[in-house]
Amino acid sequence: MKTISAGDANRHFSNLLRDVASGKVITVLSRGKPVATISPAYGGDVQRQAARLCLLERLRQYKASGARNWTRDELYES
Repeated sequence: MKTISAGDANRHFSNLLRDVASGKVITVLSRGKPVATISPAYGGDVQRQAARLCLLERLRQYKASGARNWTRDELYES
């Protein structure tokens, strides 16, 4: 993870956005302390896709019977 001062982030914002668009996560520091993290907007999609695949794998363990033989809690347990 890259860090940058708030002043440099302000002065080089276009470059910062290019870095973030290429997948980098950047922490902005103010007086040496982290105040913000800038990450790609699609970062949440990766987690959502992983959760979806996990759910589908769990559903494949049940035989298709047309009957609901599972509870919502069983479906979403980790």
